[in-house]
Amino acid sequence: MTLTRDRSFRKTFDFNLLILNDLWAIGTEKNMLDPNKKKRVIEKYKTHATDTGSPQVQIALLTEEIKDLTDHLRTHKKDFSSRRGLIKKVGERRRLMKYLKREDAKSYDELMAKLKV
Repeated sequence: MTLTRDRSFRKTFDFNLLILNDLWAIGTEKNMLDPNKKKRVIEKYKTHATDTGSPQVQIALLTEEIKDLTDHLRTHKKDFSSRRGLIKKVGERRRLMKYLKREDAKSYDELMAKLKV
C-alpha cells in the first residue's frame, strides 16, 4: 500500500518539477532583442548621431523582433501568446511603414531595400 503511494507521489512530484522547470524556462526565454543586437540595429539604421526613435529605426527594430518571434513560433507552434505579440508587431510595423512612405518616400524606398521587406 505504501509502495504504490510512494510511487504515485514520486511521479506527481517529478511531473510538478518538470512543469516548474518549463515555466521557469518560459520566463527566462528571450522575447525581446538582445541589447547588443538592438544597439547594432540602431547604429545601422539611425538617421543622425543621437537617433533612437525615428521611424526608420523603429521599423528596423520591429523587423528584427518579428524575425526572432517567427523563428520562435516555428519551434513552438502552440504558443498563442507569442503569436498574438507577433501579429501586434506586424501591425505596428505596417503603420510605421505607411507613415514613413507618406512623409518621406525616398527614405522609405531606401529602408525597404536595406531590410529586404
